[in-house]
Amino acid sequence: MEPAVRAYIDAIAPENRPLFDRIHGLILSAHPEAEVVLSYDLPTYRTPGHRLHLGAWRHGVSLYGWQRGRDAGFVARHPELLHGKATLRLRPDDAAGMSDDELREFVTAALAD
Repeated sequence: MEPAVRAYIDAIAPENRPLFDRIHGLILSAHPEAEVVLSYDLPTYRTPGHRLHLGAWRHGVSLYGWQRGRDAGFVARHPELLHGKATLRLRPDDAAGMSDDELREFVTAALAD
C-alpha cells in the first residue's frame, strides 16, 4: 500500500474508522488483486478496467466511481443511499443493518471484469 494511502487511513476519525475498515476489508477479500492507490485524494481500488473510490467523511463513508449497472442491485435495494450518478453515502447506522455478503456483492460487481 502506498504511504499516502496509509496516511489517509491513519487520519480517519475514530468514529468512522470501523466502517471504513469493514468496507476496505470486504473490497480486498473480494478482489485481492486490486491495487490500492490514492486518486482524487481518496483511497482507490483498481482492477483492470475498473476502479472504486472509498472516502471517509463526517457522515461515515462514501463509495464513488463504479459504472452504472455494476452494483449487483444494491442501488435498487437502497435508493436512499445514492447521491448523484455514482456515489453511495453510508452512515454507520445504514451499514449496521447490512450483511457483509450484501456489501461484498456490491464491491465484487463494481470491480469485476
